[in-house]
Amino acid sequence: MSACRTGARCALSLADWPLSGQAGEGRAGVSELVTGEAVALELRPARLPSRALAVLLDLAVAVLAYLLVSIVLLFTTASLDEAARAAVSVATFVLVLVGAPIAVETLSHGRSLGKLAFGLRVVRDDGGPIRFRHALVRGVVGVVEILVTFGVVACVASLVSARGRRLGDVFAGTLVVRERVPVARVGFVPPPPPWLAGRFAGLDLSAVPDGLWLAVRQYLARMQQLDPQVGRAMAERLAADLAARTGTPVPPGVPAAAYLAGVLQERQAREVRRVYGNGPAAGTASTAGGGSPVTGSSAFGHTGGSGHHPGGGAAPSVSGERPATGFVPPA
Repeated sequence: MSACRTGARCALSLADWPLSGQAGEGRAGVSELVTGEAVALELRPARLPSRALAVLLDLAVAVLAYLLVSIVLLFTTASLDEAARAAVSVATFVLVLVGAPIAVETLSHGRSLGKLAFGLRVVRDDGGPIRFRHALVRGVVGVVEILVTFGVVACVASLVSARGRRLGDVFAGTLVVRERVPVARVGFVPPPPPWLAGRFAGLDLSAVPDGLWLAVRQYLARMQQLDPQVGRAMAERLAADLAARTGTPVPPGVPAAAYLAGVLQERQAREVRRVYGNGPAAGTASTAGGGSPVTGSSAFGHTGGSGHHPGGGAAPSVSGERPATGFVPPA
Protein backbone atom coordinates (compact mmCIF):
# COMPACT_ATOMS: atom_id res chain seq x y z
CA MET A 1 0.00 0.00 0.00
CA SER A 2 1.32 3.40 -0.92
CA ALA A 3 1.86 5.74 1.99
CA CYS A 4 0.53 8.69 0.02
CA ARG A 5 -3.10 8.27 -1.02
CA THR A 6 -3.00 10.87 -3.77
CA GLY A 7 0.03 9.38 -5.50
CA ALA A 8 1.63 12.82 -5.50
CA ARG A 9 4.98 13.50 -3.92
CA CYS A 10 4.75 13.78 -0.14
CA ALA A 11 7.94 15.74 0.34
CA LEU A 12 8.49 14.92 3.96
CA SER A 13 12.17 15.08 4.74
CA LEU A 14 12.48 12.71 7.66
CA ALA A 15 15.12 10.41 6.29
CA ASP A 16 18.18 11.63 8.11
CA TRP A 17 16.75 12.82 11.37
CA PRO A 18 17.53 10.29 14.02
CA LEU A 19 15.43 8.51 16.54
CA SER A 20 15.40 9.92 20.04
CA GLY A 21 17.84 7.27 21.19
CA GLN A 22 20.54 8.57 18.86
CA ALA A 23 21.35 11.63 20.88
CA GLY A 24 24.93 11.80 19.73
CA GLU A 25 23.95 12.10 16.09
CA GLY A 26 20.94 14.38 16.48
CA ARG A 27 22.25 17.64 15.18
CA ALA A 28 24.19 16.10 12.33
CA GLY A 29 21.08 14.31 11.07
CA VAL A 30 18.93 17.40 11.34
CA SER A 31 21.56 19.50 9.57
CA GLU A 32 21.52 17.11 6.65
CA LEU A 33 17.75 17.39 6.55
CA VAL A 34 17.88 21.19 6.35
CA THR A 35 20.63 21.33 3.72
CA GLY A 36 18.82 18.94 1.43
CA GLU A 37 21.01 15.87 1.97
CA ALA A 38 18.04 14.02 3.37
CA VAL A 39 15.85 12.12 0.99
CA ALA A 40 12.24 13.15 0.61
CA LEU A 41 10.06 10.40 1.95
CA GLU A 42 7.53 8.72 -0.32
CA LEU A 43 8.83 9.75 -3.70
CA ARG A 44 7.38 7.85 -6.61
CA PRO A 45 9.20 4.58 -7.38
CA ALA A 46 11.03 4.70 -10.70
CA ARG A 47 9.53 2.80 -13.61
CA LEU A 48 11.37 0.14 -15.57
CA PRO A 49 11.92 2.20 -18.77
CA SER A 50 13.62 5.07 -16.97
CA ARG A 51 15.69 2.67 -14.87
CA ALA A 52 16.74 0.72 -17.96
CA LEU A 53 17.83 3.90 -19.75
CA ALA A 54 19.80 4.99 -16.70
CA VAL A 55 21.52 1.59 -16.50
CA LEU A 56 22.35 1.68 -20.21
CA LEU A 57 23.95 5.11 -19.82
CA ASP A 58 25.93 3.93 -16.79
CA LEU A 59 27.05 0.80 -18.67
CA ALA A 60 28.06 2.81 -21.72
CA VAL A 61 30.24 5.07 -19.60
CA ALA A 62 31.69 2.12 -17.67
CA VAL A 63 32.47 0.12 -20.82
CA LEU A 64 34.09 3.15 -22.44
CA ALA A 65 36.23 3.67 -19.35
CA TYR A 66 37.10 -0.04 -19.31
CA LEU A 67 38.20 0.05 -22.95
CA LEU A 68 40.35 3.11 -22.40
CA VAL A 69 42.00 1.61 -19.32
CA SER A 70 42.50 -1.71 -21.15
CA ILE A 71 44.23 0.02 -24.05
CA VAL A 72 46.56 1.82 -21.68
CA LEU A 73 47.33 -1.40 -19.80
CA LEU A 74 47.91 -3.25 -23.06
CA PHE A 75 50.98 -1.11 -23.71
CA THR A 76 52.16 -0.76 -20.11
CA THR A 77 51.99 -4.52 -19.37
CA ALA A 78 53.52 -5.73 -22.63
CA SER A 79 56.63 -6.94 -20.83
CA LEU A 80 54.67 -9.13 -18.39
CA ASP A 81 53.95 -12.80 -18.95
CA GLU A 82 50.52 -14.01 -20.02
CA ALA A 83 49.35 -15.01 -16.52
CA ALA A 84 50.19 -11.59 -15.11
CA ARG A 85 48.40 -9.83 -17.93
CA ALA A 86 45.34 -12.01 -17.38
CA ALA A 87 45.35 -11.11 -13.69
CA VAL A 88 45.64 -7.41 -14.51
CA SER A 89 42.79 -7.73 -17.00
CA VAL A 90 40.51 -9.39 -14.44
CA ALA A 91 41.42 -6.79 -11.81
CA THR A 92 40.68 -4.00 -14.28
CA PHE A 93 37.29 -5.51 -15.10
CA VAL A 94 36.34 -5.80 -11.43
CA LEU A 95 37.56 -2.33 -10.51
CA VAL A 96 36.06 -0.46 -13.47
CA LEU A 97 32.80 -2.32 -14.08
CA VAL A 98 32.03 -3.29 -10.47
CA GLY A 99 34.10 -1.22 -8.05
CA ALA A 100 33.69 2.14 -9.78
CA PRO A 101 29.85 2.06 -9.85
CA ILE A 102 29.81 1.03 -6.18
CA ALA A 103 32.11 3.92 -5.27
CA VAL A 104 30.06 6.39 -7.32
CA GLU A 105 26.76 5.34 -5.72
CA THR A 106 28.29 5.49 -2.25
CA LEU A 107 29.85 8.93 -2.66
CA SER A 108 26.84 10.42 -4.45
CA HIS A 109 24.30 8.88 -2.02
CA GLY A 110 22.58 6.90 -4.75
CA ARG A 111 23.02 9.11 -7.80
CA SER A 112 25.04 7.58 -10.61
CA LEU A 113 25.55 9.43 -13.87
CA GLY A 114 22.64 7.67 -15.55
CA LYS A 115 20.32 8.16 -12.59
CA LEU A 116 21.30 11.81 -12.35
CA ALA A 117 20.51 12.28 -16.05
CA PHE A 118 17.05 10.74 -15.70
CA GLY A 119 16.18 12.21 -12.31
CA LEU A 120 16.45 8.98 -10.31
CA ARG A 121 18.06 8.12 -7.02
CA VAL A 122 18.69 5.01 -4.93
CA VAL A 123 17.42 5.26 -1.35
CA ARG A 124 16.97 2.87 1.54
CA ASP A 125 13.60 1.27 2.21
CA ASP A 126 13.04 3.80 4.99
CA GLY A 127 13.74 6.70 2.61
CA GLY A 128 17.27 7.46 3.84
CA PRO A 129 20.42 7.81 1.70
CA ILE A 130 22.27 4.60 0.96
CA ARG A 131 25.67 3.75 2.39
CA PHE A 132 28.57 1.62 1.24
CA ARG A 133 27.05 -1.70 2.23
CA HIS A 134 23.89 -0.99 0.24
CA ALA A 135 25.89 0.00 -2.83
CA LEU A 136 28.14 -3.05 -2.40
CA VAL A 137 25.24 -5.51 -2.31
CA ARG A 138 23.58 -3.83 -5.30
CA GLY A 139 26.81 -3.90 -7.26
CA VAL A 140 27.70 -7.53 -6.52
CA VAL A 141 24.20 -8.81 -7.29
CA GLY A 142 24.09 -6.55 -10.35
CA VAL A 143 27.04 -8.43 -11.87
CA VAL A 144 24.84 -11.51 -12.12
CA GLU A 145 21.45 -10.00 -12.94
CA ILE A 146 22.68 -7.26 -15.28
CA LEU A 147 26.12 -8.10 -16.72
CA VAL A 148 25.99 -11.91 -16.84
CA THR A 149 22.34 -12.25 -17.93
CA PHE A 150 22.34 -9.03 -20.00
CA GLY A 151 19.70 -7.51 -17.76
CA VAL A 152 17.08 -10.21 -18.28
CA VAL A 153 16.90 -11.19 -14.60
CA ALA A 154 16.80 -7.55 -13.53
CA CYS A 155 13.95 -6.77 -15.92
CA VAL A 156 11.89 -9.76 -14.83
CA ALA A 157 12.43 -8.97 -11.15
CA SER A 158 11.45 -5.32 -11.69
CA LEU A 159 8.29 -6.31 -13.53
CA VAL A 160 7.28 -8.75 -10.79
CA SER A 161 8.05 -6.38 -7.91
CA ALA A 162 5.27 -4.01 -6.87
CA ARG A 163 7.80 -1.18 -6.48
CA GLY A 164 9.93 -2.09 -9.48
CA ARG A 165 12.86 -3.43 -7.46
CA ARG A 166 15.47 -5.73 -8.95
CA LEU A 167 17.13 -8.48 -6.91
CA GLY A 168 19.98 -6.19 -5.88
CA ASP A 169 17.48 -3.78 -4.35
CA VAL A 170 15.68 -6.59 -2.53
CA PHE A 171 18.86 -7.96 -0.95
CA ALA A 172 20.26 -4.51 -0.18
CA GLY A 173 17.00 -3.11 1.18
CA THR A 174 16.93 -0.24 -1.30
CA LEU A 175 14.55 1.38 -3.76
CA VAL A 176 15.07 3.50 -6.87
CA VAL A 177 12.82 6.57 -6.80
CA ARG A 178 12.10 9.55 -8.97
CA GLU A 179 13.42 12.86 -7.72
CA ARG A 180 12.03 15.13 -10.41
CA VAL A 181 8.40 15.04 -9.36
CA PRO A 182 6.27 18.20 -9.15
CA VAL A 183 5.86 19.09 -5.52
CA ALA A 184 2.31 19.29 -4.31
CA ARG A 185 1.23 22.57 -2.77
CA VAL A 186 1.91 22.81 0.92
CA GLY A 187 -1.30 22.02 2.72
CA PHE A 188 -2.93 23.84 5.58
CA VAL A 189 -1.31 23.17 8.95
CA PRO A 190 -4.24 22.42 11.27
CA PRO A 191 -4.37 23.95 14.74
CA PRO A 192 -4.29 21.67 17.77
CA PRO A 193 -7.53 20.51 19.37
CA PRO A 194 -9.09 23.13 21.70
CA TRP A 195 -8.49 21.01 24.80
CA LEU A 196 -4.73 21.28 24.24
CA ALA A 197 -4.64 25.08 24.18
CA GLY A 198 -2.05 26.37 26.63
CA ARG A 199 -1.11 22.91 27.83
CA PHE A 200 2.51 23.14 26.64
CA ALA A 201 3.27 26.63 27.93
CA GLY A 202 5.86 25.29 30.34
CA LEU A 203 7.87 23.22 27.86
CA ASP A 204 11.54 24.04 27.30
CA LEU A 205 11.85 24.30 23.51
CA SER A 206 15.38 25.67 23.39
CA ALA A 207 16.98 22.31 22.59
CA VAL A 208 14.71 21.53 19.63
CA PRO A 209 16.65 22.11 16.38
CA ASP A 210 15.16 23.93 13.41
CA GLY A 211 15.27 20.80 11.28
CA LEU A 212 12.95 18.95 13.63
CA TRP A 213 10.51 21.88 13.59
CA LEU A 214 10.61 21.71 9.79
CA ALA A 215 9.88 17.98 9.82
CA VAL A 216 6.97 18.48 12.23
CA ARG A 217 5.47 21.25 10.12
CA GLN A 218 5.84 19.23 6.91
CA TYR A 219 4.19 16.23 8.51
CA LEU A 220 1.23 18.23 9.83
CA ALA A 221 0.73 19.91 6.46
CA ARG A 222 0.59 16.58 4.65
CA MET A 223 -0.78 14.13 7.18
CA GLN A 224 -4.18 14.07 5.47
CA GLN A 225 -2.48 12.73 2.32
CA LEU A 226 -0.76 9.84 4.12
CA ASP A 227 -2.05 6.37 4.72
CA PRO A 228 -3.39 6.36 8.31
CA GLN A 229 -1.07 3.60 9.51
CA VAL A 230 2.03 5.18 7.99
CA GLY A 231 1.04 8.64 9.19
CA ARG A 232 0.47 7.41 12.73
CA ALA A 233 3.89 5.73 12.82
CA MET A 234 5.57 8.89 11.55
CA ALA A 235 3.73 11.03 14.09
CA GLU A 236 4.79 8.75 16.93
CA ARG A 237 8.40 8.87 15.78
CA LEU A 238 8.37 12.66 15.56
CA ALA A 239 6.60 12.98 18.91
CA ALA A 240 9.15 10.72 20.61
CA ASP A 241 12.06 12.76 19.25
CA LEU A 242 10.37 16.04 20.18
CA ALA A 243 9.64 14.79 23.70
CA ALA A 244 13.28 13.71 24.07
CA ARG A 245 14.42 17.21 23.07
CA THR A 246 12.08 18.97 25.47
CA GLY A 247 12.76 16.58 28.33
CA THR A 248 9.02 16.09 28.94
CA PRO A 249 7.16 12.95 27.83
CA VAL A 250 4.06 13.10 25.68
CA PRO A 251 1.02 13.50 27.98
CA PRO A 252 -0.95 10.26 28.39
CA GLY A 253 -3.99 10.02 26.18
CA VAL A 254 -2.83 12.73 23.76
CA PRO A 255 -2.52 11.53 20.15
CA ALA A 256 0.93 12.02 18.67
CA ALA A 257 -0.31 14.26 15.85
CA ALA A 258 -2.27 16.46 18.27
CA TYR A 259 0.80 16.70 20.51
CA LEU A 260 2.92 17.83 17.56
CA ALA A 261 0.36 20.47 16.59
CA GLY A 262 0.10 21.75 20.14
CA VAL A 263 3.83 22.09 20.66
CA LEU A 264 4.29 23.68 17.23
CA GLN A 265 1.60 26.27 18.01
CA GLU A 266 3.24 26.99 21.36
CA ARG A 267 6.55 27.60 19.64
CA GLN A 268 4.98 29.94 17.11
CA ALA A 269 3.08 31.79 19.84
CA ARG A 270 6.37 32.39 21.63
CA GLU A 271 7.93 33.68 18.44
CA VAL A 272 5.05 36.12 17.98
CA ARG A 273 5.37 37.35 21.55
CA ARG A 274 9.13 37.70 21.16
CA VAL A 275 8.73 39.85 18.05
CA TYR A 276 5.64 41.85 18.98
CA GLY A 277 5.92 41.90 22.75
CA ASN A 278 3.01 40.72 24.88
CA GLY A 279 0.38 41.28 22.22
CA PRO A 280 -1.92 38.58 20.89
CA ALA A 281 -0.07 35.31 20.61
CA ALA A 282 -2.26 33.76 17.99
CA GLY A 283 -4.63 34.68 15.27
CA THR A 284 -7.17 33.02 13.12
CA ALA A 285 -6.23 29.98 11.14
CA SER A 286 -4.69 30.72 7.79
CA THR A 287 -4.65 28.48 4.77
CA ALA A 288 -1.24 27.90 3.33
CA GLY A 289 -1.38 27.15 -0.36
CA GLY A 290 -5.06 27.97 -0.62
CA GLY A 291 -6.35 25.08 1.50
CA SER A 292 -9.55 25.28 3.49
CA PRO A 293 -9.40 25.92 7.22
CA VAL A 294 -9.73 22.81 9.31
CA THR A 295 -10.71 22.80 12.94
CA GLY A 296 -8.39 21.11 15.38
CA SER A 297 -10.92 18.46 16.38
CA SER A 298 -11.74 17.28 12.87
CA ALA A 299 -8.15 17.42 11.68
CA PHE A 300 -7.01 15.02 14.38
CA GLY A 301 -9.98 12.69 14.23
CA HIS A 302 -11.81 14.01 17.34
CA THR A 303 -15.50 14.39 16.69
CA GLY A 304 -16.66 15.31 20.15
CA GLY A 305 -17.51 18.78 21.39
CA SER A 306 -14.85 21.42 21.14
CA GLY A 307 -14.68 21.91 24.89
CA HIS A 308 -14.07 18.29 25.92
CA HIS A 309 -10.96 16.19 26.22
CA PRO A 310 -11.05 12.82 24.41
CA GLY A 311 -10.92 11.08 27.77
CA GLY A 312 -14.12 12.79 28.81
CA GLY A 313 -12.67 15.48 31.03
CA ALA A 314 -13.09 19.17 30.57
CA ALA A 315 -10.59 21.16 28.56
CA PRO A 316 -7.82 22.80 30.55
CA SER A 317 -8.28 26.41 31.46
CA VAL A 318 -6.66 28.85 29.11
CA SER A 319 -5.49 32.36 29.82
CA GLY A 320 -6.96 35.26 27.95
CA GLU A 321 -4.01 35.70 25.63
CA ARG A 322 -4.11 32.13 24.38
CA PRO A 323 -7.10 31.44 22.09
CA ALA A 324 -8.54 27.97 22.07
CA THR A 325 -8.12 27.58 18.32
CA GLY A 326 -6.29 29.22 15.53
CA PHE A 327 -2.89 28.91 13.99
CA VAL A 328 -0.01 31.32 14.28
CA PRO A 329 2.02 31.87 11.10
CA PRO A 330 5.74 32.10 11.75
CA ALA A 331 7.02 35.61 12.30
